[in-house]
Amino acid sequence: MSTDEADDRNERDSHDDRTDGRARFPTETPAVVTCGLPYANGDLHVGHLRTYVGGDTFARALRTLGQEVAFVSGSDMHGTPVAVNAWQEGVSPEAFALRHHERYEGIFPRFDVDFDNYGHTRTDANVELTQSFVHSLDEAGYVYDEEIEVAWDPEEEQALPDRYVEGACPYCGAHARGDECDEGCGRHLEPGEIEDPTSVVTGNPAEYRTRSHKFFRLSEFREYLGEFIARLDGTSNARNQPHEWIEGELQDWCITRDLDWGIPYPGEEELMLYVWVDAPIEYVASTKEFAESSESTGDDDSPTSDGSAEGAGESFDWERAWAEDGELVHVIGRDIIQHHAVFWPAMLRGVGYNEPRAILASGFVNLDGKAFSTSRDRAVWADDYLAEGFDPDLYRYYVVTATGFQQDTDFSWDRFQERVNSELVGALGNFVYRSLLFAHRTYEGTPESELSTTVRERIEAAIEDFEESVNEYSVRAIGRAPVELAAFGNEYIQRNEPWKLVDEDPDRAAQVIRDCVQLVKAIGVLAAPVMPGTAARLWEQLGESGSIGEITLDAALEAPPETFDAPTELFERIEDGRVAELNEELQVRIEDATSEPGTGAASADADAQEGGEENVDTEAEPAATADEADLEPIVEERIGFEEFQDLDLRVGRIERAEPIEDSDELVRLEVDIGVETRGVVAGLKRLHDTDSLPGQKVVIVANMEKAELFGVESNGMVLAAGEEADLLTTHDDASPGTRVH
Repeated sequence: MSTDEADDRNERDSHDDRTDGRARFPTETPAVVTCGLPYANGDLHVGHLRTYVGGDTFARALRTLGQEVAFVSGSDMHGTPVAVNAWQEGVSPEAFALRHHERYEGIFPRFDVDFDNYGHTRTDANVELTQSFVHSLDEAGYVYDEEIEVAWDPEEEQALPDRYVEGACPYCGAHARGDECDEGCGRHLEPGEIEDPTSVVTGNPAEYRTRSHKFFRLSEFREYLGEFIARLDGTSNARNQPHEWIEGELQDWCITRDLDWGIPYPGEEELMLYVWVDAPIEYVASTKEFAESSESTGDDDSPTSDGSAEGAGESFDWERAWAEDGELVHVIGRDIIQHHAVFWPAMLRGVGYNEPRAILASGFVNLDGKAFSTSRDRAVWADDYLAEGFDPDLYRYYVVTATGFQQDTDFSWDRFQERVNSELVGALGNFVYRSLLFAHRTYEGTPESELSTTVRERIEAAIEDFEESVNEYSVRAIGRAPVELAAFGNEYIQRNEPWKLVDEDPDRAAQVIRDCVQLVKAIGVLAAPVMPGTAARLWEQLGESGSIGEITLDAALEAPPETFDAPTELFERIEDGRVAELNEELQVRIEDATSEPGTGAASADADAQEGGEENVDTEAEPAATADEADLEPIVEERIGFEEFQDLDLRVGRIERAEPIEDSDELVRLEVDIGVETRGVVAGLKRLHDTDSLPGQKVVIVANMEKAELFGVESNGMVLAAGEEADLLTTHDDASPGTRVH
């Protein structure tokens, strides 16, 4: 089993077949896909984009199945992080937040994250809906008043809500902020809980004073929340984490703050609603704004610039989606699971609204094995990525397919280069270009021949796998679908060699190229969710009419146009020199930022995780030790002993090694495994002296499915550790063929 196959299997297994008994996509009811709202308080780096690209990919995939979808989000304008940062800058919170909101509005489309509506929490729609929600909860008896102790700055004579106060976590003792233990246990903290409070405003010790606040009777929803989690679809971490809170001491939730920035509690203007009340309601408000905007313009499935459909236009029923029987899917970072799987469904239940169908909680993105750090400029900024001239589809594919969605992943320019060159340039791009170029030169388009049974069945299998991936919420499998079909195409065209058949057997040559052009079309259909710009260019090269963003899976088997022009390459190789320059620039920035006054530990508060929706001025995780930072995170999903026994690991001895022509990475090895000598392809060319490999002992996976890389068959997989490909071997003299247990 390859690493990719294992990751796909782990991701799919994590869903535990939760879709059993529930209508499969596409359904007859409208769907809403949301992404966590970014705090409007900082710039976006590529790590922040993981949930937004993942959400966009999933929404597009649903549309490819024929599902009616609204894809919405917005900026979180309220809360103390915005107020504190605005205060430090000497500007109003509204001006500060709007500045960042407008930046996000510009960045997302440039990565083809195509929201049907991207609003913010200060719009009239969200203010009205939030106050309506709270009024309904109050009327239903779910809100009560209680005297509590709140942190107070005696010097400034003001309350210190949330991020205005820091101290020790009462649960684990770690340094924490007023509403979250961000450096320790990660627990949500209520006002008055933090120990040894200190004012962020003055740096002086704070004191506690008694104030009256509003509480939501969250504890009354314990039984419901247990049932809700049991039927929730999505990633397993979104179901597993809430059990501790639901089954433990589910405390009522303080939903107001002593703050002058936010949405006032209805009828009590001196109290502001906690940011986690109005933030998720923006999902509803944004959906409503999309529906109303579509109605006012008469827009019905109008395509955007990249060809994607904006949604269901005037036919989209936002009230049915949210208040009746719609399909609600939240795509978030794993640090805000509690808010989406506990607080939010309880609020929805309290006002009689629909509950989420699924929550997809992503892992974090690290940089070269270490956490992003904005204060140390240890980040690849979204603007910088685009300024380098890289196609957004390259990063979209990289971040979607690197690991299972709920697992942490790592970005480095070297890994980025390797994935782009081997999978997009070498596999997908190579197959598309060689197939269309041969078809154009020889037949001026699609040959007059019927699609073969073999290729039809392979495309049908790819369509079935794609549908299954969507229904299993496997964003990674959705993203890998076009490259896997291209790998089949490369093997198919190489095995049949139509360039030789043109003279020897012209009918067979036409048949092979007809198959290849059909595979190219199917690849375009499957690529549209993860690489919409690339898919649109491929569609145009095929001479297809209409927008690829408007087609469904059925188009993969529809006959391609009879004629089309000469193709151009879909991707460009990333050269070693370019990567070296990018690595050097990043290192210089990090060193400059670290050496500047005010960086380091003193500015750690600027990097810590925000406790709101999606964080845009933060490190991805609490700081790791030097040793931990260089290691990839442990995969969360476990396998059983029987699954491990399915791997046939054998000791082998390399008898011969030779570089593969036209490949920067690959070497063909002849490996003696006792019972036979196997040909195995391995990516060792740049990491090992090929001439020194013969005679070395290695461990190989002997029951790997055969694969063909650059026209060379690989019958097994050599195991190696780390980025330097440290070959696994044996301490003593185990004979070739000895099984590894």
